[in-house]
Amino acid sequence: MVVDMTETPWEPPLAGTEAEHLLGALDRLRTTFRWKADDLDDAGLATRIGASSLSLGGLLKHLARCETFRTTVDLDGLPPGAPWVEGLVDDWQWDFASASEDTPEELYDLYDSAVAKARLRIERALAGDGLGQQVALGAPELVVSLRRLLYDLVEEYGRHTGHADLLREALDGRVGEDPPPGWRAASGTGIWP
Repeated sequence: MVVDMTETPWEPPLAGTEAEHLLGALDRLRTTFRWKADDLDDAGLATRIGASSLSLGGLLKHLARCETFRTTVDLDGLPPGAPWVEGLVDDWQWDFASASEDTPEELYDLYDSAVAKARLRIERALAGDGLGQQVALGAPELVVSLRRLLYDLVEEYGRHTGHADLLREALDGRVGEDPPPGWRAASGTGIWP
């Protein structure tokens, strides 16, 4: 069987290195999440289900924060910059709660930009000392490998892509494990896929 990867570039490699498989799994989750959150207006991004306070807009902003913190504070030891420093000073739920104050364009651009920057930082780090290099997770006493940092991002996406599945299905019935072949984001900065 021949697989046409040009129509599904988010698929991890069929045979590759450990780093290629790990980044492939991360990018597949990123893309699936982005597909679930794609092309919604204010009301769609603010929709909640049941007793949960989660929304797709809140998840876009939260995952933008995760991408930024993991690859600036944790990987590079740098401050995360705006809007994170100001918003998260006293409230670590700020990203979820404040998303309703942002336009869809701001949320999509914030998320897409965070992913694009994170991809570059991770690529640079892998070209250096690879998956085994030590990173300080923002604190000198908490040293782990780059491999662990990336697995933490995969875990974060696994959890929140599941949330996005439920939210999007309740919103308009969109279901599926992956975007359909040939999918391109209708909103945001154009980095998808």
